[in-house]
Amino acid sequence: MKVALLQFDSQWCKIDENITRATQLIREEDADLYVLPEMWSTGFIVKPQGVAESESTSTSLKWMRQIASEKNCAICGSLAVSLEDGTYRNRQYFLSSNSYAFYDKKHLFSHGKEQLFYHAGGTPVIVEYQGFRFLLQTCYDLRFPCFSRYGRAGEYDAIIYVANWPSSRQQAWDILLKARAIENQCYVIGVNRVGSDETSVYAGGSVVVDPLGVILAANGDKENVSSAELSMENLQKIRSRFRVLEDRDLFIY
Repeated sequence: MKVALLQFDSQWCKIDENITRATQLIREEDADLYVLPEMWSTGFIVKPQGVAESESTSTSLKWMRQIASEKNCAICGSLAVSLEDGTYRNRQYFLSSNSYAFYDKKHLFSHGKEQLFYHAGGTPVIVEYQGFRFLLQTCYDLRFPCFSRYGRAGEYDAIIYVANWPSSRQQAWDILLKARAIENQCYVIGVNRVGSDETSVYAGGSVVVDPLGVILAANGDKENVSSAELSMENLQKIRSRFRVLEDRDLFIY
């Protein structure tokens, strides 16, 4: 499976501009799965009132559905949305031409007061596409390995992290993505933004990491698209040759 990482500078609350830029990047690379950053169509909105799209009428979500249908692919990324019950969610969507799934960010970023405005998700979410099982995770979730632990979160082949991760903590992003891949013997796909907003500067660092911690694709710190092939055969070989997952204490994790 070919995965493309769409790393760009999300313009603050300019949905149409962000859709246009994402469309341009998609045209640069044919892939089976496209991954966008966290809140890709608006930038990271802490206070969503009057800004977050209604899920039922979301232009951004409609565009994601359209891309999945037109290209016969899957697309993943998070949006700030309001629901009919009046709550707001940082909701990561995974859409293909014939499937729909979402995950609400579990670990809300209290350092930035995200928890004051958004409703946290509950259990982990795993989606299957073209024979691969993907665990959906969002930004701050990366710092909580027990939540994403293989087995405890379910059985999966890859983790997708979408993020607005600031450059001041870039080293943590780089290291923790590799750690999640190695400890769970899985592929890790991490997509971050670049540019800046009112509170932070972002240096990208989007990557695909294999189960051994080897980087297969990297976007650096500029707007661009990169891609990598995920191999189920390679994943199974690694897990069978070095059976780390079989030595877990299931009572603990």
